[in-house]
Amino acid sequence: MKALIDEFLNYLSIERGLSKNTISSYGTDLSHFAEYLASKGKDDIDNISRQDITSYMLGLKDKGISSNSISRALVAIKMFYRFLVQERLVRDDVAGVLESPKLIRPLPNVLGPAEVEKLLSAPDLRDWMGIRDKAALELMYATGMRVSELVDLTMDGLNLDVGFIKCKGKGDKERIVPIGKKAKEALERYIEKVRPKLLKKERNDPHIFLSRLGRKVSRVSFWKMIKKNAKLARIKKDITPHTLRHSFATHLLERGADLRVVQEMLGHADISTTQVYTHINKERLKSIHKQFHPRA
Repeated sequence: MKALIDEFLNYLSIERGLSKNTISSYGTDLSHFAEYLASKGKDDIDNISRQDITSYMLGLKDKGISSNSISRALVAIKMFYRFLVQERLVRDDVAGVLESPKLIRPLPNVLGPAEVEKLLSAPDLRDWMGIRDKAALELMYATGMRVSELVDLTMDGLNLDVGFIKCKGKGDKERIVPIGKKAKEALERYIEKVRPKLLKKERNDPHIFLSRLGRKVSRVSFWKMIKKNAKLARIKKDITPHTLRHSFATHLLERGADLRVVQEMLGHADISTTQVYTHINKERLKSIHKQFHPRA
């Protein structure tokens, strides 16, 4: 079954153009499913029934696996079987009619405008790395880009004269995002004063954000950087790189931005993903109503 899974993952990469992270997640889910089947003596793909898949899902639920994770596992299995039928490797799609568990999507953690100001003011601008971190934080909040997109940014995708930056999102889909005045100023300071000092001539790395060694900064490094500056800003909320992305979208919608425009700037393929931010606004309105209305 491993050979079939590998063939399916190659299909997702080459023909569907899915991101490496998504393909890796599907691969993990399918490997766990294959291990379960092997433990039941079911090594032949033609002998797997709908009941086998249902039993596997119930087993995940009994282990306390979240509904979101179970749903993702079932999506992987259903896509796998669709591929097998399409390639005529199996005759029947035994996973096709199974329904995913109802997802309970938690509302994203966001910062208020005052908290964002504190976080963006936290880096020490007397230090090289502080100037770099300030530019990275300003850019993340100005564009709402993912940290994985941030670390992959290159100099040829940046146009400070026009005030736009090109980033590559999931599935290698490119989009152009405006960066705004504050982020532009922070980037100009970093690129003029700090990046040339970090750049190693023998490497000549094209990425915008570089480490002390002149290499592309890792996602983990930026995660630690955000945690450090949140602590300096005395923000008690649990902050991750995605918090700035959530805050970007929420603050735009609160100020009347069109949902479709926010979807485009975030790089969401499906508007239903962006709509979670409208729920945040509703929760905030309910909270304000409850706090101030005399009959709430």
